[in-house]
Amino acid sequence: MPSNRALKVADRIKEVIAITLETKVKDPRLGFITITDVRVTGDLQQASVFYTVLGDGDAQSATAAALSSSRGLVRREVGNALGLRITPTIEFFADGLQESATAMNDLMSSVRAADAELAKLRAQAKPIGESDPYKSHE
Repeated sequence: MPSNRALKVADRIKEVIAITLETKVKDPRLGFITITDVRVTGDLQQASVFYTVLGDGDAQSATAAALSSSRGLVRREVGNALGLRITPTIEFFADGLQESATAMNDLMSSVRAADAELAKLRAQAKPIGESDPYKSHE
């Protein structure tokens, strides 16, 4: 589990990167991006930045290229804002949150359809044996 300091540094890095991408990165390939999470190693030397991009595959690949080319600027801004002895290296990863959510929604809709089919079969079901399956001992 990450330390309290690592969590605070990760939150601050998330804020700094979001502001930097909005105000200082002028790359036209950069799409409508959202920084979803930042994870920092315990020694604060590496930061993994997870992001999502609104748009199709072309927009996502163009944004990935823009982030890759602006990594030095982003790292410099993070270093200036944090004031740590060692500025963490920045790695950008596309967040699979959208795909996971879509897959989960598809699973939920198939479960609802199966439940509706089962309810329909249950309404038409009749007992196999007699109406009173218990024998009386008279």
